Amino acid sequence: MSTTDVYQALAAMIAYPRDRQELLDSYAVVARHLQERGLTLPTAPFGETVTSSSLAELQEAYVALFDFNAALAPYLGHHLYGDNQKKGTYLIGLKGEFRRFDFTPASNELPDHLEILLRFLAHLEQHERPAFLRSQMLAGLHKLEQAFAQRSDCPWAYTIAATGAICAADCEEVTSC
Repeated sequence: MSTTDVYQALAAMIAYPRDRQELLDSYAVVARHLQERGLTLPTAPFGETVTSSSLAELQEAYVALFDFNAALAPYLGHHLYGDNQKKGTYLIGLKGEFRRFDFTPASNELPDHLEILLRFLAHLEQHERPAFLRSQMLAGLHKLEQAFAQRSDCPWAYTIAATGAICAADCEEVTSC
């Protein structure tokens, strides 16, 4: 399993749920990657929730969590800048990075949505990721992790924690972030 596969799996886990089996498969990829890297995180809540819930229940929980709770929104620009002009500059910068690396997001989400950023990381070569992680993602991801740390009852808290751990480890494998 490659790091690209892991980032694609994380993106599927943070995206709006469309397929339970895809979520379970993605969860297995991420859990295995964490175990192989010695990164210990409580992985069971997400897998258990996906296993025991219908797709409609997962979709309802996703909307209630991410769409109706600004503190947990998966938009890193929101966590970094709130809703001001600096956020606009950040979004424009992300679009510039996407163009520079010939990446076209497959969805209509804003470029700072965590799913889009994870798919972009999957698109990048290993040596290209650390600079992007440092300059565009880690600070906002850390703030999102802090917001989710208070929601240990939430199965997506695992996904956010896993994303933070994997991004930090990926960055450290090449250079210090």
